[in-house]
Amino acid sequence: MAGISRKKLLQAAIIAIPAPILLGGLPAIARTPSGQPLTPTPFSCDEDDDLTPPQMEGPYFKPNSPLRTSMLDGPGTRLTLTGYVFGINCQPIPGALLDFWQADNNGAYDNVGNKFRGHQLTNTQGAFSLTTIVPGLYPGRTRHIHVKVQAPGRPILTTQLYFPNEPRNSTDTLYDPALLMTVQQVGSAKQATFDFVLNVPGTPPTSPPPSASPSASASASPSPTAPGGTWQAYVAYAVGARVTYGGATYTCQIAHTSLPGWEPPNTPALWKRA
Repeated sequence: MAGISRKKLLQAAIIAIPAPILLGGLPAIARTPSGQPLTPTPFSCDEDDDLTPPQMEGPYFKPNSPLRTSMLDGPGTRLTLTGYVFGINCQPIPGALLDFWQADNNGAYDNVGNKFRGHQLTNTQGAFSLTTIVPGLYPGRTRHIHVKVQAPGRPILTTQLYFPNEPRNSTDTLYDPALLMTVQQVGSAKQATFDFVLNVPGTPPTSPPPSASPSASASASPSPTAPGGTWQAYVAYAVGARVTYGGATYTCQIAHTSLPGWEPPNTPALWKRA
């Protein structure tokens, strides 16, 4: 293995994993007009990668956005954003919370409802996938998407993501090229990628993530009923709600509708053990 870095080994392993398995229960990544899936973004963390820089929250953040991976709430150019959340030693962070909000196609924010707002959690590979539209231009700003990212039990990173080749990038004083997404045109839609690196210590990975056979189910997840308890999938839980799961009691931290795979032990951003 001399001359082959751990990064290259992990890149090769991730590329070898079929995209549906890699993204677990998250929505499929963007497809070509003929329906063929696009090649997933390779594992791209390196030990000397800089931390993702923070940026201002802005005036339009609202808490308690819905738990979802699709924000197709109005007309516009379809955009699929995929990526990973890593710690400082390139370890993928499962169960990290990502809370997105953005302007609509006309550059307006929904401050009454939850259009173009939503949060999700990374899967066991630290991967996320968001389906939305390309936001419109907001007066005085270049095109951007807001996001808060939080590893379980760690501080929140608030930042913004930017589009390449935007004329206003050169005049927006908040614009940071370190926050540029990689964007490509796919038919009439766009596909973007971005990987977050958080200040979270951890053990560097010494081997690629466990691979799965091609016949494995793309939506395979732990059974929500096997350990027993009051938690159930597809239930709307309010902040403060208490459930039991696997013999332990948990308190809801973020209002959401539960989904298979989001059992309390797997989603510390949503549930706090009592």
